[in-house]
Amino acid sequence: MGVLLYYPTVNPPTEIIHQALLYWDGIASVVPRDPRVYETVASEELRRLEERELYRPLAFTGDSLDALHDPDSSVSPWLAGQASSFLAQELRRIAARADQPPPTSPPEAVIYTSKTTYWLERLLVELGLASGGVLGALAVSKEVQTLIIGVLARELAVNPEIALFPYTDSEDAFRNALRPTSPIRSVAWEVELGRLLPVPALGTPTNDVLAFRERYADERLRLMRALHQMLGDLRRDYEHPADVFAQLRVELSQAVDDFQSARRGSRIAWVHRSVTASVAVAAAAGGALLLPNVGWLLGTISGYALNVATREIRPLIRARTHHDFSYLHRVESALS
Repeated sequence: MGVLLYYPTVNPPTEIIHQALLYWDGIASVVPRDPRVYETVASEELRRLEERELYRPLAFTGDSLDALHDPDSSVSPWLAGQASSFLAQELRRIAARADQPPPTSPPEAVIYTSKTTYWLERLLVELGLASGGVLGALAVSKEVQTLIIGVLARELAVNPEIALFPYTDSEDAFRNALRPTSPIRSVAWEVELGRLLPVPALGTPTNDVLAFRERYADERLRLMRALHQMLGDLRRDYEHPADVFAQLRVELSQAVDDFQSARRGSRIAWVHRSVTASVAVAAAAGGALLLPNVGWLLGTISGYALNVATREIRPLIRARTHHDFSYLHRVESALS
């Protein structure tokens, strides 16, 4: 089913780890390239999951940082990449504010230098948004951290070897990763899926979640395959969202019912949290779907209304052929 790529920090909240173990093949996060630094910052739980091949530490390489050419170099702005141009523009805007967020000591947040390129490090320091730290890291504000890692995570997720789904609990990082900044834009559906993807209540031991994962593998996979088929069909057949849902309604409803039966058979307490999926659709959809503040009722599954709405997003520098889904998980937002 693919792997959740959590950002903007190395260690995801336990609730998101449980979400990944239930509905995906595992979880990944962006870590420093230096193994010694990784051992220092990664939690024991992540390292235990790594031993079971359920967690992947991902580090930026020279190839994955190609999207970060210096936008002020002789290279054209488009070749330099929208990620670079967007970051430089937003960092200068933040630095020009009267309430510029300076780095603090001890640092509020850090950016590891192995997650950036030289021009970006230089720009951060020149703008007064970063200062030198320890362990190959720059001290920055949380606002600057979520901006940079949010943008980079979406580009890192374009991986030919594994299906990675950008996933965050930071609304700012999510919006920064998708916000358009140029005339070349794409359109996305936004679908609220939280009611269909319940998570164990806080305090549930991870071992209990792993046991449920193994015992009810068929029910979990059936649910996620049905949901991802719907999201994929919405991406392709964007002009007829209700038709997409109608064709998959029976399969979705049965998958949800089967998973609910599995939940009742467990001794785990379950809660519903808001999970928004952003689904990039074809560029040709721009004129047809740009209807602000308008949502479509796709239908209902097990008494839960499934809605979609549209928004503009920034297109990826590198095209994704298999999917273009990003997720926002609101940890504190319970659905009644």
